[in-house]
Amino acid sequence: MSCLLAIDQSTSATKAILFDPQGRAVDAESREHRQLYPRPGWVEHDAEEIWQNTLSVVGALCTRQRELADQALGVAITNQRETVVVFDRATGKPLAPAIVWQCRRGDAVCDELRTAGHEAIVQAKTGLKLDAYFSASKLAWLVRERPEIAERLRSGDALIGTIDAYLIYRLTGGAVHATDTSNASRTLLYDIGALAWDDELCGLFGVPVAALPEVRESFAHFGETDLGGAFRGPKPICGVMGDSQASLFAQRCYATGEAKATFGSGTSVLVNIGPECRMPEAGAVAALAWVHRGEPTYAWEGIINYSAATIAWLKDQLGLIDDAATTGELASSVEDNGGVYLVPAFAGLSAPHWRPDARGAILGMTAHTTRAHVVRAALESIALQIRDVLDAMADEGSPRPAMLFADGGPTRNEVLMQMVADLARVEVTVAQLPESSATGAVLAGLLGLGVVGSFDELRGLTRETRVYRPELPEPRADELVAGWRAAVRRVL
Repeated sequence: MSCLLAIDQSTSATKAILFDPQGRAVDAESREHRQLYPRPGWVEHDAEEIWQNTLSVVGALCTRQRELADQALGVAITNQRETVVVFDRATGKPLAPAIVWQCRRGDAVCDELRTAGHEAIVQAKTGLKLDAYFSASKLAWLVRERPEIAERLRSGDALIGTIDAYLIYRLTGGAVHATDTSNASRTLLYDIGALAWDDELCGLFGVPVAALPEVRESFAHFGETDLGGAFRGPKPICGVMGDSQASLFAQRCYATGEAKATFGSGTSVLVNIGPECRMPEAGAVAALAWVHRGEPTYAWEGIINYSAATIAWLKDQLGLIDDAATTGELASSVEDNGGVYLVPAFAGLSAPHWRPDARGAILGMTAHTTRAHVVRAALESIALQIRDVLDAMADEGSPRPAMLFADGGPTRNEVLMQMVADLARVEVTVAQLPESSATGAVLAGLLGLGVVGSFDELRGLTRETRVYRPELPEPRADELVAGWRAAVRRVL
C-alpha cells in the first residue's frame, strides 16, 4: 500500500503521521515542545528542539511501521503559521529562538509604522492588519535588537523562514530554501495580488529580500529527504501548507462561500472567496488559500487568539479544572452562565476588533457564581467569538455560510460544538479528521504527486461527519450575544 508521511508541526507539538492513499491516518507519533515565556506578552519556541523532535517522531514512526514507511511516496508538511526563525545558512541551526505567532513584542514596530501612515499600503498589498500577530514585525524587532543577526542577514550568512521553510531546509540538508504561498501570505511581506515578495514592504520592516525563501505552490516539489535516515532512501517533499489553509483544503472547501473553523490554541475561521483578490475593510483579513497551476484561490479569515488556550488557562493558571475533557460535563451542570462572561483577551483581541491593548476579564459574577459558571462562560466565549467573526464577514459582503465545517481537537467536546451551532446560528459539520491540517497537506501532496488527478477526485474521497444544528431558541441566543458584546465593550 502506497502512503504519504505528514509532518504536522503545531504550536504545541510535532507529529509524524502515516496516511493511506485515501487520506486516512494509519499511525502517528507525537512529541510536545516547550512553550517559553521570557517576558509578559512574549512567546518563544526553541527551533532546535523542534528539529530534534521532528527527527524523533519520524524515526519512531518509521521504525514501528517499517513496511509502510518503505512504500511511502513522499513527505507532506503542515505547520504553525506566522512563527518565524532566523537560521545559519551553512548549518541550518537557529540563531535565535523562534518568535511565535502569539508573541506581542512587535507591537511597537506596528505602532511606529501606523503613525507614519503605512497601514493602508500594508493592508492593500497583503490583505492583513498591521499587527504583531504576523511575522514581519517580529523580524523587525529581531533585526533591531540583535545587530549581529542583522549583519548576517545582510551578508547572506543567515536565512529567514517560517517553520515550514526551516524544516524543509533542515530536511534537505540545505539544498532547498523555500516556502509555500499560504505561509508566505501570512508574513506581511508578500503581495498576495502580485504573488511575490514585495520590496517596499521588506524595506518598511528592514528585512532583506534575499534572506527570504523562494515561494512555491503548495502542490510543488520541495526537494528530497530521507528524514534523517528514517527512510531508506530519498523521497520527495510535496504538499506544503500552513495549518489553517490545510484544514480548509482537508474539508474540501474548494468552492466559493464554503467555510471552516479550526479549533486549537486559537481558532481560525476561513471562508473561500474564490479567485478574485478582494480585501476586507474591517474585521477579517485576506489570505491566499492556495495557488494551483498559477491560479490563486483567496480566503477571508477571522483569527481568534484564544479558544482552547482559554481552557488551558483555566486548568494551568487558575486550577479550576483538572482535565480539559471535563469542561463539557461541568458546563452542562448549570442551566446557564448565570450572567457570567469571560472575555479571553489575554494577548489582546484579534478579529473582528484588532485591539492588542485589550486585556482579559471575567464579568458579571455574583456571590452565587460557581466554577461551573466560569467554565461555561469560557466555552461560550469560543462560540461567541466565532459568531462575531461570521457577523463581521457578512457585514463586509462575504456570503454567510449555511454550514460551518469544524475540525481540531476541541471538536470532540460535544457541548462546545452545540454551543457554536446555537450561538453562531449555523449548522456545524464536524469531520472526523483528528489530524485535519496534516490531512490537508497530504491531500495536496496526493494531487501534486499525481496520485489523484483533480479537486473533484479529492472531494470524492470518503469521510465521516457529525452534524450539530441550532437547538437554542434564537431569542435566547440573541440575549447571550448581547450580553457578550456588552462585556467586550467594557474590556475595550
